[in-house]
Amino acid sequence: MNVEKKVRTRIAPSPSGYLHIGTARTSLFCYLYAKKMKGEFIVRIEDTDKSRTEKKYEDDILDGLAWLGLTYDELYRQSERTDVYVKKLQELVESNKAYISKEKAKDDETREVEVVRLRNPNTLLTFTDTIRGEITFDTTELGDFVIARSLTDPLYHFAVVVDDALMDITHVIRGDDHISNTPRQILILEACGFERPQYTHLPMILAPDRSKMSKRKGAVAVTEYRTQGFLPSAIINYLALLGWNGGTEKEIYSIEELVQDFSLDHLQKSGAVFDIEKLKWFNKEHRKLLPRETLISELKAQLEGNTGILGALERSSKAVEDMLERFSTWAELKEAVMTGEYDFYEKRPVVEQGMLAWKKDPHPEGVKDRLRKVAELIDSVDTATFIYENVKGAVWAYAEAEGKGGVLWPLRVALSGKERSPDPFILAEALGKEETLTRLNNARALYL
Repeated sequence: MNVEKKVRTRIAPSPSGYLHIGTARTSLFCYLYAKKMKGEFIVRIEDTDKSRTEKKYEDDILDGLAWLGLTYDELYRQSERTDVYVKKLQELVESNKAYISKEKAKDDETREVEVVRLRNPNTLLTFTDTIRGEITFDTTELGDFVIARSLTDPLYHFAVVVDDALMDITHVIRGDDHISNTPRQILILEACGFERPQYTHLPMILAPDRSKMSKRKGAVAVTEYRTQGFLPSAIINYLALLGWNGGTEKEIYSIEELVQDFSLDHLQKSGAVFDIEKLKWFNKEHRKLLPRETLISELKAQLEGNTGILGALERSSKAVEDMLERFSTWAELKEAVMTGEYDFYEKRPVVEQGMLAWKKDPHPEGVKDRLRKVAELIDSVDTATFIYENVKGAVWAYAEAEGKGGVLWPLRVALSGKERSPDPFILAEALGKEETLTRLNNARALYL
């Protein structure tokens, strides 16, 4: 009876650097397909090259996957599997499918080394890729290639083939920079008598100029995005749409929805351009899905120490909404606060008379009288109900009659001291009635 194998996918990062955004996307696709098919997702740390691997990088990779919500079913480290590779190497040598070759060391011609080479059958080799269809290589040009530096020191190609086979990996999903590795790996697995997995080579993530994404082309480590304040759900959503689409116009997905809709058939052939502005948009959209209490609590935590701003947010829900709408990430918010964009909540602004007149105002000489009238209207609002809607309601009819620019511009500048700031009614609600009137009177005094 032919029993269909359980789907098992794997991500096999080398701990020689932090979790790269490309590795995160590959991990996501491996995870989504495994979960979609009721299978298992494996993480295998490829740490056999001791000169390049560090524990801090392994920790970062595993922490990053956990933060993104990509939980694995099994975890392996190649450094703990040397005996498995040695056994397979010995079997190949004993069956004459590989041989030990004494050669001059590449780094020192006076020194002789013994490497293990695979006997290449020198044939045309064809494999089927999920995205690209049939791909054919002439393996003759590979020669009898090296698969181990010694019987106890296997190279990457050998270890990955043995691991994939013995771990029952059914689907190898990886970047298309691995296509050229596939012929060597198929020759090794055939020499070992292993079954081929299904290969899926994903298009590369590209920089905005359509070059290969690199550290010089913007932040590429997941840690960096986490530090900037991106939500893991937003990163997951955006990465899923870099090279895959669900066949609809839908853009906002939870990870559960991605599992439900994911299909290898909808993977794209061309490289996907990474757009940081689009990621910021996804972050805003996912932030809207958070419970309001959680969002406000996090916002206040980010502003710890900025008592004036925190006080304004306590008084005004509109100020909270405005601040969240203006910034895509917490890093952007902190930068704005550090550069004084919200100083008007911390201290009274220094206003120059020349700023108070709207540049398109046909009657700038009337600013003083308009400020007086606006102050009277605002003073008529009861302190107990001094909220956005009531302040706006008191002023709006007058602003429409006199000209909104000529009334609202000086009101906003008087309260903020800036040419660019939130809606003046948001400012009034956030500052409170007493402070609002004080600032209006200070602005009027400039004309005395």
